[in-house]
Amino acid sequence: MKKNKILIVEDESIIALEIKKVLISLDLEVTDCVRNYTNAINSVIDNSPDIILMDIKLNNSKDGIETAQDIQKIENIPILYLTSYSDEETLSRAAKTNPIGYLLKPFNRDELKSNILLTLYKIEQSVKANIENKCRYLGFNYYYDLESEILFYDSHAIKISSNEKKLLTILVGAKGNIVSFDEIEYYIWPDSTVSNGALRTLLYRLRAKLEYKIIETIPSTGCKLVPPI
Repeated sequence: MKKNKILIVEDESIIALEIKKVLISLDLEVTDCVRNYTNAINSVIDNSPDIILMDIKLNNSKDGIETAQDIQKIENIPILYLTSYSDEETLSRAAKTNPIGYLLKPFNRDELKSNILLTLYKIEQSVKANIENKCRYLGFNYYYDLESEILFYDSHAIKISSNEKKLLTILVGAKGNIVSFDEIEYYIWPDSTVSNGALRTLLYRLRAKLEYKIIETIPSTGCKLVPPI
């Protein structure tokens, strides 16, 4: 399973290093440690982090709230503010960026760890809720988004080929009924004559990416999705 990618935006090197150590101890990937607005924007574009830990006061730069506002124009990334500012004006400005959390400095390692873990949990629950609302449940924590043709396992997208997407799409559309081999082949390769082994190879490659058996082959007939349990 892929690691969550974290961007640290902090202009104090010692604090940034301590934060990085905590993240690594939690088995998270730190994509970058940057000190100002420009580098934060560039890092988001280059690395597309899952979460941003954002200091509000950034020397010789736009502040963290302004940085967050501009980042959100590029990509909607959850932001956890790390700051010594607790005045009403700063809190009001920060709230408008809809942060995932707000941790006041100075903080110790345990406080930082607990806030990061809580942030990850909130994000995971939000992603799960979104997936469950728009996707078809296939069983064993697999979901398939018919609109975007994305397969999820435990809230994480699984990279599959275009033909593997077509195979899943026709099977999901059949709602547990058997789809014949001929129907599948025509759906995936409508303008081509394929060998007998092409579909077997496609099934093998897709199954190799799945931890659980969700596709059943009925000999000499076709395939269907295993009913979810």
